[in-house]
Amino acid sequence: MAVLGSLIALETAPFLVGLFFVGAVLGIALYHGAFGFTAGWRNWVVSGNGTGMRAQLFLLGLACLLIVPVISGGIEGTAGTIAPVGVSLILGSFIFGFGMQLGGGCGSGTLFTVGAGNLRMVLTLTFFIIGSVIGTVHLPFWLDAPGTDPIQLTTSLGPWGAIAVQWAVLAGLWLIVGRREKRLTGKTSHGLLERDRSVSVFRTLVTGRWPFLWAAVILAIGNLLTVILSGTPWGVTFAFALWGAKIAQFVGIDMTQVEFWTWDYGALALKDSLLVNVPSVMNFGLLLGAMLAAGLANKYNAGSQNPLVFRSVLAAIVGGTLMGYGARLGFGCNIGAMFSGIASASVHGWIWFASAFVGSLLGIKARPFFGLGN
Repeated sequence: MAVLGSLIALETAPFLVGLFFVGAVLGIALYHGAFGFTAGWRNWVVSGNGTGMRAQLFLLGLACLLIVPVISGGIEGTAGTIAPVGVSLILGSFIFGFGMQLGGGCGSGTLFTVGAGNLRMVLTLTFFIIGSVIGTVHLPFWLDAPGTDPIQLTTSLGPWGAIAVQWAVLAGLWLIVGRREKRLTGKTSHGLLERDRSVSVFRTLVTGRWPFLWAAVILAIGNLLTVILSGTPWGVTFAFALWGAKIAQFVGIDMTQVEFWTWDYGALALKDSLLVNVPSVMNFGLLLGAMLAAGLANKYNAGSQNPLVFRSVLAAIVGGTLMGYGARLGFGCNIGAMFSGIASASVHGWIWFASAFVGSLLGIKARPFFGLGN
């Protein structure tokens, strides 16, 4: 980790080194908190266990409180994550939600499990990258479909009005989660601070399973630091498209002829080193942070003794490809589109959430056909 951080420092600016280490801390928090959106949604749908869902709602509320004032004039030069609302967003997020239940992880979940040595998720990530590149080819077509300009709640409500409205929605969702949990399980167990009390706090930090609340706080603060250091919130999946495009360039496919890669940001990223691309630098940090956390916990590559059967491999291929494609059409994944979008008070984040959740419901139903348990 220190070596890669030094390479980034030599080639780039100090703020990118800071972002690399923010990414590493995010990877550690994701690993120790087992903080994946995919399983949290599935657990609530299948068994009624709403702990993961509540952790995500808490995360969104805290991030909104921290980030909206900053991008609304608190720090000059910062801006939120916003995107158009239209067919591309709805279709892309729906496809992503379906794919993540087959692939076994969302954008951040795929990365931290790969960092922890999960071989199946390496396959998911490989096809995530492939699907992302295909998505860059098709995105201009989908952007011509009906849609509206980005809608940011702070424009009409101001920062505190936007926070209040979003908190009200999150509170309503919190109640819905609890009611379903109580109906299916007979109780409502918040569980955000549950941990193994037989070991010390220090040992839990280094080797144990963190309470969801710990991980959520670190993820929200990490996103805030990303805004402060880079000027915009955290994103994951643009880097996958960029990695795939650079590989395609290396093997002789001219990606500069693809319209997506002629747009200003894409063209510059394709031309520059990966070590000056913010999402890539943070993803490298996240991978290594998760690897470090798994190694210290003596759990690196845990679970890889389980054989990769054909249907599970097929699910990883299909799920990864759909997530990559959906992330490009939907302007990001659960992190870049939903988490950072809602944290920016952008309506597209909520549309992404709803559409991806519907796709996820169908993905949960499809899992048994691929030999995956629910």
